[in-house]
Amino acid sequence: MSNTKLNIGLFGFGTVGKGLHEVLSKINLTDVQIKRVCIRDKSKKRDALLPFTDNAEDIFGDKEINFIVELIDDAEAAYLIVKRALISGIPVVSGNKKMLAYHLDELISLQKQYKTALLYDASACGSIPVIRNLEEYYNNELLTSVKGILNGSSNFILSKIFNEGMSYQDALKLAQRLGFAESNPTLDIDGWDSLFKLIIITVHAFGVYVRPDEIFNYGISSLNDNDIKFAEKEQRRIKLVACAEKAGDKLVLSVMPHLISKQKYIYSVEDEFNGVVIKGLFYYKQFMFGRGAGGYPTGSAVLSDITARLYDYKYEYKRQNAVRKLEYTTDVPVRIYFRYSDDKHLQLLDFENITEKYVSRQFCYVVGTVRLKQLHQKAEVLRKEDIFLSVYPEN
Repeated sequence: MSNTKLNIGLFGFGTVGKGLHEVLSKINLTDVQIKRVCIRDKSKKRDALLPFTDNAEDIFGDKEINFIVELIDDAEAAYLIVKRALISGIPVVSGNKKMLAYHLDELISLQKQYKTALLYDASACGSIPVIRNLEEYYNNELLTSVKGILNGSSNFILSKIFNEGMSYQDALKLAQRLGFAESNPTLDIDGWDSLFKLIIITVHAFGVYVRPDEIFNYGISSLNDNDIKFAEKEQRRIKLVACAEKAGDKLVLSVMPHLISKQKYIYSVEDEFNGVVIKGLFYYKQFMFGRGAGGYPTGSAVLSDITARLYDYKYEYKRQNAVRKLEYTTDVPVRIYFRYSDDKHLQLLDFENITEKYVSRQFCYVVGTVRLKQLHQKAEVLRKEDIFLSVYPEN
């Protein structure tokens, strides 16, 4: 594709699609242009002088369009667009992390079969180029873990709670009013958005694809004032953390709240920002920080993927060719803070040990060790009950 002008067929013109268009307008690239935009509702007024259509065939049937950019919310529709582009031999950029999390294994195979490229740096952490860094710099046996804050909405809520003393509900309402959280915030606050991003990152960090339903994720929707007071008493903050790390020749993945101490990099990641810590055997820790969402940050990341194709860039998935393959496991111990409201809740988990226990009429909790495997098995029940749990690392 070197020295070829990119004529883009764009699917979706929401926050990120508009952000991409505005970024392109400001920098005025001569070798990249949006030729046509496919949207759901053509009758809706839009403040952009672009040729809009509501028919995908107007893009796939246009012989001048040689690049597809997919920026829609519907994961299944996004999958069909990306798959068709790859089979047609057209390079494609996607920002749909849910679609990628469920279909990445197949899409990698299609890239190889049809000798074309799918890029999606913007899907994982907005403006933070974590995927390309993992591909190009950390593609060796030295990498031991990738963990961090991958969702700006939940982090904004937690920042307001711990910095300004807001209640969880007031912080959520503010996030919704400012556009950081949707009217239905489930994907963000219950950890699903972070989970999808973690799956994508893990493929590039460790060469292992794990389906969403095989990973334990637990969010912050059941957080209450007692949990906040406990964290403050321990001089910690609660952060929603996605984690992929080696345990010998095994790989462990999870998305859970963590009680983070001041010494940790992500303790100071505030508001809608994301922070990713990459750890290796000899370079210790590298910290990447930036805006994880929004039209301009994510639109800029999409543009970075687009311009990379001017130089024939594509992911090589080098870690999938590693000599020593990691085996995914949930059979590992994890130390947790477990707040409950009824004695029956304690029976849900078989604690290997309990090092701290507090019981009152208003507030009950234990600190102890359980197997991650058991948390995953009981995930649905844990999410429904009046319970909150958080990883509680020892100093």
